[in-house]
Amino acid sequence: MGIPTHVVLETAIGEEMTNIKVQVDRPTGRVNPGMWGIFFEDINFGADGGLYAELVKNGGFEFPEPLSGWFMIRPSNARGDVTVRTEAPVHPANPHYVRIRSETEHPIGLCNEGFRGIGLRGGELYEFSVCVRLVSGAAVVTVELVGANGETLAEQRLNGLKPDWCRVKVTLQPSRTDSRARLNIILSGRGVADFDLVSLFPRNTWKGRVPGLRADLVEALAALRPGFLRFPGGCIVEGSELDKRYRWKNTIGPVEERKLLINRWNYEFKHRPTPDYFQSFGLGFFEFFQLAEDIGAEPLPILNCGMACQFNSGELVPVDQLDSFIQDALDLIEFANGPTNSIWGAKRAAMGHPEPFNLKMIGIGNEQWGPQYIERYVRFHKVLKEKHPEIKLIAAAGPAPSDERFQFLWPKLVELKADIVDQHCYANPVWFFTSATRFDMYDRTGPKVFFGEYAAQSVGLVNVHNKNDLECALAEAAFMTGLERNADVVVMAAYAPLLAHADAWQWTPNLIWFDNLRVVRTPNYYVQQLFSLNRGDVVLPVRVDGDPTVPHSATGGIGLGTSHAAAEFKDIKVARAGAVLYASSFTSYDTEGWQLPREGRWDAKDGILCQSDPAATAIAFIGNECWSDYVLSLKVRKLAGREGIVIVVRNGPQSCRVQWNLGCNDNSKHTLVSWLGQQDQPVAERPGRIEEGKWYDLRIELRGPRINCYIDGQLVHSVDVPLPRYGGIFASATRDTATGDVILKLVNATPDLQSVQVQLDGLGSVKAGARATLLTAEQLSDVNDFDRPDRVVPKPWPVRIDGLRFMLDLPRHSFLVIRVPTA
Repeated sequence: MGIPTHVVLETAIGEEMTNIKVQVDRPTGRVNPGMWGIFFEDINFGADGGLYAELVKNGGFEFPEPLSGWFMIRPSNARGDVTVRTEAPVHPANPHYVRIRSETEHPIGLCNEGFRGIGLRGGELYEFSVCVRLVSGAAVVTVELVGANGETLAEQRLNGLKPDWCRVKVTLQPSRTDSRARLNIILSGRGVADFDLVSLFPRNTWKGRVPGLRADLVEALAALRPGFLRFPGGCIVEGSELDKRYRWKNTIGPVEERKLLINRWNYEFKHRPTPDYFQSFGLGFFEFFQLAEDIGAEPLPILNCGMACQFNSGELVPVDQLDSFIQDALDLIEFANGPTNSIWGAKRAAMGHPEPFNLKMIGIGNEQWGPQYIERYVRFHKVLKEKHPEIKLIAAAGPAPSDERFQFLWPKLVELKADIVDQHCYANPVWFFTSATRFDMYDRTGPKVFFGEYAAQSVGLVNVHNKNDLECALAEAAFMTGLERNADVVVMAAYAPLLAHADAWQWTPNLIWFDNLRVVRTPNYYVQQLFSLNRGDVVLPVRVDGDPTVPHSATGGIGLGTSHAAAEFKDIKVARAGAVLYASSFTSYDTEGWQLPREGRWDAKDGILCQSDPAATAIAFIGNECWSDYVLSLKVRKLAGREGIVIVVRNGPQSCRVQWNLGCNDNSKHTLVSWLGQQDQPVAERPGRIEEGKWYDLRIELRGPRINCYIDGQLVHSVDVPLPRYGGIFASATRDTATGDVILKLVNATPDLQSVQVQLDGLGSVKAGARATLLTAEQLSDVNDFDRPDRVVPKPWPVRIDGLRFMLDLPRHSFLVIRVPTA
């Protein structure tokens, strides 16, 4: 794509021009130096098989299937066996080990498959270690690196074996590169030997530490210049049940003393099962603190608050039994900051870091919600603030940015004077574009905001077809201009998830993709990097006039469904100005035109559409996105279930719709909800219930933004439901006080080149040498992948600015950062 030089001096602008004014002499607040950070959770093989550079899977034989990841090597002329044993292990925290018994001179042994293979680089050095106990005989023990084609790439004999456990180390140098290699341990000759804690690390880890972290992945993290590192999650913190929660004290000390735990993403998604996904905790809390220090980020640990994941069991620790959880928080502060003569400070020093880690903040819970969270947060807050007033506490605000859970929590946390509140959102791009003004009207005296998890979803939540494409990256950039403009309220933000193994992921999209040898930085990565590298210190007021508005209208099809209920629907009609747009017939098994979901049990006969699963939450859709100002009428009967009926109107693209929930909240009320990009916000509600077995006449009238809802002829709701609305140009401005640079960030979300005039008010003059960086691509659907990792990358953009007023031609679908030197 050819890019012209964009110059301009004092150019007259027509009325169609967008005008951007920056008030340089009136900064509105400071930007937190740690504004843009990273959020690590062990999902998508992010730790074991990813950031943690260990190449052997299940090297301690502690998976529920102890030989998971291992295969026996026994040629036909060999005799012997491989058994798993627990008598006299290396350490009681890792009780299992293997015994290999050879009864002939022929080789017998075990092969480890690694994490979807073992990635080896030819000519580089790899450090192998294993705990061995020679039980009997004089068998020779050899370790081999073998390519995917069976070729031996490196081998070494293990010497110095003893009748007691001892750790043996050798260095291996593969002859060529192979991304799917494996590791063999072979006994040749008669004898019996025990093996445990098998390990293989590249010597070339981050900062040369063995054990250590994968260098290329840490380099990608460091290049983001993150202001903070949040760890270890995420839902990992909560656990699906409390006994599966993350316990930081189990993740420090010698690796052999760190007890394995199943990863909650092992079983969470039926469409992406990973039965070999466990947490070895080789990457534990000490390593997280060390990593944060290495890359210049503030550490932000998140702790369990006595609640398991509310999407799973929702198990609770009674409020009067929280003392041990609160003590864990106190001990963590001592581990991070305490003197070396304190109990936990001494443990930190024993691990090689006598200096404190300078911990300044802790998160209490992850995505918790409801009064049960407030009860527990209050207990933590009281104790921690009494004993450590210097530590900022980050409170949870639920998993969504505007639903009933959020609307309950936010005023409670304001009343409690929470330091910082963690908000999350995963949604389609339209939500991020529309929400760029989310914080413009926030109360400046309330809690600060940490937008701790967000990512635009190209298709939908938990959808395997989501992509890290340009459209999502631009949506995030537009939203981030709003975060930056309101940096006096929003003090931290992080994309999530961070890492994903291309062959072992559970969630998409992700900021960085990798396989066993390669790393791909997504367009979303470059948006984060551009904001971080061009942060600035103070926010400058910026005003956009004449902005081309992206049009939206009150149109869309309909939907019928249930929420934790079974129901029947009949006599469905959609009419506008006397014309029938749709009328149901539902002859036997005929659902032509309806989009039926996988969820629920759907059937059609005798004029009735039925969803018969009383536990299902499912919606079927029909209609045209252009339908407007229509009346939907139908009859509905609840058959069973604890909640009720769902009716949808104005069903448009990117999950924008209006949804009427009848008998929701355990059949206690009727609620009208606006959905924007898969995020919901209640707009009207009233008490009510739906009786089983009774037919109800429902009617919904649409007139522009106004929606009237009737049950059996009685008006239930009458309300204007606003339409998604946003401009096509997004802007924020900051100033780097050290250099004097004015930093302008501009997003053009339209499909057309946009001419804009920029005016810098309250400034004497500018200097030559303005620099600009542009992120764009040919198509909104363009992504970076292993074949073309540089398809969407930032590039220098030629610009010359010689005055306080200048013109720019913003390429379509682009993100531009300009640094203007000032006198």
